[in-house]
Amino acid sequence: MLEVELKKQGKIKRLTNKTFQFPKELGEGFYAANYFLKSNKIIKDKKPGHIVTMQWFQRRDGAMLCGIDEAIAILHEFAIHPEELEIEALNDGDIINNMEPVLKVTGKYENFGYLESVIDGVLARRTSVATNVKGVVDAAGDTAVFSMADRQDDYHTQVGDGYATYVAGITRVSTDAQGLWWGGKGMGTMPHALIQICGGDIVEAARIYHETFPNEKVSALIDYNNNVVHDSLMLARVLKEDLKAVRVDTSKALIDHYFDDKDTSGFDPHGVCKELIFALREALDKEGFNYVQIVVSSSFGLDKIREWKALGVPVDVYGVGTYFVNNTTCGFTADLVMLDGKPQAKVGRENYPNERLEKVPYPIY
Repeated sequence: MLEVELKKQGKIKRLTNKTFQFPKELGEGFYAANYFLKSNKIIKDKKPGHIVTMQWFQRRDGAMLCGIDEAIAILHEFAIHPEELEIEALNDGDIINNMEPVLKVTGKYENFGYLESVIDGVLARRTSVATNVKGVVDAAGDTAVFSMADRQDDYHTQVGDGYATYVAGITRVSTDAQGLWWGGKGMGTMPHALIQICGGDIVEAARIYHETFPNEKVSALIDYNNNVVHDSLMLARVLKEDLKAVRVDTSKALIDHYFDDKDTSGFDPHGVCKELIFALREALDKEGFNYVQIVVSSSFGLDKIREWKALGVPVDVYGVGTYFVNNTTCGFTADLVMLDGKPQAKVGRENYPNERLEKVPYPIY
C-alpha cells in the first residue's frame, strides 16, 4: 500500500484509520474484555465526565515498538468524540525499554476506556513480532531472511504480523496477506506436495514447475527423499542455470543419507545441521554450481542463526516461521494514572514521563 511505503520513506508520519480495516464489531465491544464494558457502563451512568490519563508500557529493554499507528486508528475510529482525546505516542519502529510509556490517552474514560484490552493486544502482538524479527534480521546480517510465519498461526494474524515484519526489516514473505499493508507479494519455493504428485521425482516436479512459470527460475525443496546432496546435484545437472536455489527443510527426527557412511559421533546429524550445509555447498561448488543458492528452514530462530553466522555456515536465505509469531516477548499493560489533572493510580504505578512522546492530531490525514 502506497501510504505504508511513504511512511517507510519518512514522507508521512503515521498510518490512519483509512489504512487499517477494522471489523465493525470492534466498536460494539465484541472484542473487549467484559469487565471493561461493565466499567464503562457504570462510569457513564454513575461517575461521568472525569478526565483520566491512561498509559501503556511493557517490561522489556531493547524492544522494537509496533502497533502504535493501529492503536491510534482504533481510538480515532471507535472512541466516542475522538476529537476530544489528547493522544501522545511514540512511533512504530522505535526502540523502547522497560516501563517506558509508549502511548498516553487523556479524556473522558467512558469515551475510550473499553478499548483498553484491544489496544493491549495489538501492541503486544505487533511489538513481539517486530522485536523477534528485528533480532533475527540483526543476527543474520547480510544474509536474507524469509518469513514463513503464515503457517504458524490463525490466518487472521497474517496482515498485522506482515506489517510488523515489514517495520522490522523483512520484505520476503510467503503470502500476499502478509504484504498487504505495504504492497508486497508472497513468494516461495516448489512445495513438497508437487514432488509427491510426481511420485517423488524431484526432476520431474522441477521440470513442470519451470514449464508453468517459464520466466521464474526454480527454487526447489530438496529434502523430499532425505538425500539432500545427491538430489541437489542431480537437479542442478538437469536444470543448470535455471536452478536458482535449493531449500533444505529436513525434519529434526531424520538424519540425511549423506551421513550413512560417515562418522557422526562428534556432532548431532539430525535435521538441518550445519555439517550437511557445508557438505552441500562444497558439492555444488565442486561441480561448478556455485550460483545455486542454499535456503534453510525448519526450527530456525535467533540463537541458531547467531551460531551459524559466527561459524560461517554458507546460507543464502534463512526461512523463519514459528520464532516470529509464536514467541510473545512483549506484553503490554495499561493503567489509569491521572484523574482530573491529579495523580491517581494503583500502588506501584504512576504517570511516568517520557519526552519522546509526540502529540497526535485528530484527524491525522
